[in-house]
Amino acid sequence: MHRNGMGDVGAQSLGNALRHNTTLTTLDLYHNAIREVGAQYLADALQLNITLTTLNISSNQIGDVGAQSLGVALQHNTTLTTLNLEGTKIGDVGAESLGVALQHNTTADDNNGILFCFLILTETVNKRAWLKS
Repeated sequence: MHRNGMGDVGAQSLGNALRHNTTLTTLDLYHNAIREVGAQYLADALQLNITLTTLNISSNQIGDVGAQSLGVALQHNTTLTTLNLEGTKIGDVGAESLGVALQHNTTADDNNGILFCFLILTETVNKRAWLKS
């Protein structure tokens, strides 16, 4: 479903469907004009979803608020192993929320995909901070 232009309204519909999903394990939402509100819908669904293992929401503008929503979801979700957040306009606040979530995630030890993504995100935030100084 990448480059589909679904936006927040589409993310809301998809989030509603994901709440009841029992078969879908991989979802690619790359470059879909999803913003903070859409990320909230997806995060709410992730708290209930028990089958999704891979989620790509790269190149969407979820920002810190969207990252905070996903952070809350990651504290409850036990199946997601790969989360691609590259190019999602997440800053320091969002990165911190995700870091806290990974400390509480019961699958974090085996969650190399999410941990790898978090390391890339942290590296990006650190570079941005260095450029500002």
